[in-house]
Amino acid sequence: QVQLVESGGGLVQAGGSLRLSCATSGLTFSNYNMAYFRQAPGKEREFVTAISWTGSTIYYTDSVKGRFTISRDNAKNTVYLQMNSLKPEDTAVYYCAATTAQAMRVIYEYDYWGQGTQVTVSS
Repeated sequence: QVQLVESGGGLVQAGGSLRLSCATSGLTFSNYNMAYFRQAPGKEREFVTAISWTGSTIYYTDSVKGRFTISRDNAKNTVYLQMNSLKPEDTAVYYCAATTAQAMRVIYEYDYWGQGTQVTVSS
């Protein structure tokens, strides 16, 4: 049974930082490209960032470039999202996801999803 379990969300003031973790089990983690998506109230789920299985390829959506950093530890089967300089518009539920597809920015390519963790940024 594949499981992706996110942690690290919470309430933070604008300008603050959070670090999300996504621990996986039941899959060969080093074979999967990993990503974070987010969904704000009343909006569609959107791509935030992705990292290839080797860690050599990384994508960010424009709004988080220079503020967010994705990384992975294949020995721990875990992917991380370091979020700095947070803004109120970053408020959303953040989901990690796994895919073997090359199109890492395409939501429909993802096979497995976590339950999500709430990130709230106050102004």
